[in-house]
Amino acid sequence: MTDDLRSAGAPTLEDVARAAGVSRATVSRVINGVRNVDPAIQEVVRQAVSVTGYAPNRAARSLVTRRADAVALVVSGAGVEAGADREGSGSRSAGDQGSFTAQVFADPFFGRVVTGVVNYLRPRGMHPVLMFAETSRARDEVVAYLRQGSADGALIVSTHAEDPLPGLLTEAGLAAVLFARPARPVPISYVDLAHQDGARLAAEHLLARDCRRIATISGPLDVPAGQARLAGFRDTMARHGHPYTPIAEGQFTQESGEAAMERLLAAHPDLDGVFAANDLMGMGACHVLREHGRRVPQDVAVVGFDDSSAALACRPPLTTVRQPVEEMAAEMTRLLLDRLARPTSPATSVIFEPELVVRGSA
Repeated sequence: MTDDLRSAGAPTLEDVARAAGVSRATVSRVINGVRNVDPAIQEVVRQAVSVTGYAPNRAARSLVTRRADAVALVVSGAGVEAGADREGSGSRSAGDQGSFTAQVFADPFFGRVVTGVVNYLRPRGMHPVLMFAETSRARDEVVAYLRQGSADGALIVSTHAEDPLPGLLTEAGLAAVLFARPARPVPISYVDLAHQDGARLAAEHLLARDCRRIATISGPLDVPAGQARLAGFRDTMARHGHPYTPIAEGQFTQESGEAAMERLLAAHPDLDGVFAANDLMGMGACHVLREHGRRVPQDVAVVGFDDSSAALACRPPLTTVRQPVEEMAAEMTRLLLDRLARPTSPATSVIFEPELVVRGSA
């Protein structure tokens, strides 16, 4: 393309057609992904697009394809709000909403999900729209946003077992995929980890270190992942002759890990091994152990779960069970795009395998 043509304004379909030596209609079919175009012609058109610097008008294209080329990435919270919101007289306070979003951004897990989603969408010319659904009003807004076509589908990261959003989306016939299996049966696709197998790896590693007085800091027991990790850990301990494992419940935060570790030390001062159901709680446990003069791992070995940035920030670096969050988020996105391409396809699930990552804490 000449400099005169570049300076005349934004390149058009006609400019691309002239550069490629084909009709405007052919260029339009290639750009909109119509499959009955000769591959050689497709390549000529793509080269012409590159040479001219043509960028499709997304709004005009959406009128033709009825697609927004965007997906909603929804972080969904508890299913039950304060009384005022349940009665329909208002939403949560701004402080409560701020607390929810602050907790989301403080957890490295969510950043890893975003990374996986963005890395999958970007090469495909699509973008995520971040939404929060921590109240019934916010959930209604998500459903309305999707119904009006502002996004083509939803990727849901739920933080509460009683979350009604997956059911609302399936009842509305909207395309959606979950990160982690739903707590209640819902015909929706999801990706998840074999959590019980991951907890088994943690238990076996602590036992192999000759730890015998082992306790666990569980995740919230109203969350399927928290339940599964605890069940897998308890079962493995029982299979190795340990019928009782002291437990303190946490909330997947560093502060809750610290509080749980304090409770465990008070009740079981001679413990020599701890499995924390995520890395943030593992980091909190290590901090409390140091404050009580317990060396990690010489006096107390600690194993976390997730292999997040918190595991590397911990001192000593945390031995942990890897959950490949970025890969899982990318697969979640792939499932959604497949669903958009084949709306009548049945729901499916993909389960990833955990891996033990040994570092300094155990």
